[in-house]
Amino acid sequence: MNEHDNPSAQFTGIGRSASQVCGLPAQTAGTVGNTARATARKPTVRWDEIPAAYLLIAPVLLLFGLSVAYPLIETIRLSFLDIRGLGAAHYIGFGNYRTLFHDINFGRALSTTLIWTVSTTALSVGIGWILALLCSLAPKATLVPRVLIFSAYGISETVTGFIWLGIFRPDSAGLLNAGLEAVGLAGSTHAWLGDQSTALGALVVAYSWAQVGLPLMLCFAATQTIPAAILEAAYIDGARGVSLLRHIVMPLSLSGVRTATFLTLLGSLRAFDTIFVMTNGGPVRSTETLGFFMYRESMTQFKLGYGAAATLILLIAVLIVSIPAIARCTAEAK
Repeated sequence: MNEHDNPSAQFTGIGRSASQVCGLPAQTAGTVGNTARATARKPTVRWDEIPAAYLLIAPVLLLFGLSVAYPLIETIRLSFLDIRGLGAAHYIGFGNYRTLFHDINFGRALSTTLIWTVSTTALSVGIGWILALLCSLAPKATLVPRVLIFSAYGISETVTGFIWLGIFRPDSAGLLNAGLEAVGLAGSTHAWLGDQSTALGALVVAYSWAQVGLPLMLCFAATQTIPAAILEAAYIDGARGVSLLRHIVMPLSLSGVRTATFLTLLGSLRAFDTIFVMTNGGPVRSTETLGFFMYRESMTQFKLGYGAAATLILLIAVLIVSIPAIARCTAEAK
């Protein structure tokens, strides 16, 4: 039986040594193997370089300590104190936290924050994703609309608040009420920001309008990373228009949706300026989020310890949202 008659003989070369395969002498092959193994080893730590390394990152550590670590530690300390105005501070342990969870206004702020974050995130990301999918069908033709929509994201929240304050004015000078009167719906005019049933919804619309630009750009960027070969294969198989978007573009753009959701959610949790300008937390504290509750108790009621406790609750909420997202992104990067 020759080599061609025995199938196993065709693969005997896999088990040969490096010297036989490469045609190198055994001594040379051993040297090459030792060199490769030495290269694969972890570099030896140079202990004499450690002081220089810490010296290089010292400015960053100092800045982090002054701007993040120290304020956080001070906030934690204040949350265990009873401080009212300029009076002396008294240690009360977890008294502020116990009072918080029995405070009706704090409970309302928590529920308002939940409604606010979910609504603004869903509206902003949903509209941004839909626009990104439509723009992906004609990237060059939709350049100007994308720039115009994204420009709203660059406007400060204060300016956004004043723009929409003019739109939701309760009299006929308000753009929305004037428009309703112009089309014969004068009976539908309303004090949008002065009614508890509509004030939060008006705020959600105003804030989401300014935030759509970020999800639009992130989701559009995700659609542009889809390999052209996949789109061409889908087109050859008969995918057109809505079918192409639904079965190909939408699933492959979910990475942009996840990033946009994470960033928009964090932004919604710390939103303040738009609420301050448009409603100042009213009417009857119905639009008061957790961040605004913290501001009111600390800066207007002068209960610094109580406000610090509310700040830590908000920090915990941000960590609950951000840590799983960051961990997932880190795992995907590995």
